Amino acid sequence: MHKLHTGFSLILVSLLVLAGCGGSEEEPLRELPEQTSAPAQVDAPAVVDEQVDPLNVTISTSVSLRSDRRLMVEGETNLPDSAQVQVVVERELSRVRWQSRTAVSDGRFSAGPFGSGSGLPDGGYMVHVQLSEASVQPETVRERIGDRGEYLAGELVSQSRHGLGQVATYSRRFLVGDEPRRTRDQVEVH
Repeated sequence: MHKLHTGFSLILVSLLVLAGCGGSEEEPLRELPEQTSAPAQVDAPAVVDEQVDPLNVTISTSVSLRSDRRLMVEGETNLPDSAQVQVVVERELSRVRWQSRTAVSDGRFSAGPFGSGSGLPDGGYMVHVQLSEASVQPETVRERIGDRGEYLAGELVSQSRHGLGQVATYSRRFLVGDEPRRTRDQVEVH
């Protein structure tokens, strides 16, 4: 009788385990469709309703040499206020560079002074102004230019070197000093 009772108990436990497993499998199957459908309904209208006009980027600069022969760069742009831009001044002959980050305010930006304590030697220089990638911009700027700069347009806009979306880059050459100089290929520059 003991063997019969043990066998019966074993069968009863097995049935309870199987019944318990069967019930738990049905629970997630009923909940899964509800969980996946709710977020899709919330996100879909936000994407459809959002349309932003392209921003045809304009940037212009002016440079001035201070009395200590260090350079100041001022610029105008239609980039949104608080947009972070990097200004780089590079000497053509030596490729020495100075850089500064600044923000746009009321359509203007300024950076500097650039150059060593002894001032800039005469010669050719390049000023580069680059709008930093959207990922480092304030949220208000990202709303206008897009999370990857996708709303930027115009001839100053290109893909970022780091694959982080579009950026805007402006370059201008200028000469420090009144004397024209000769380049390596003997073309006179003023």
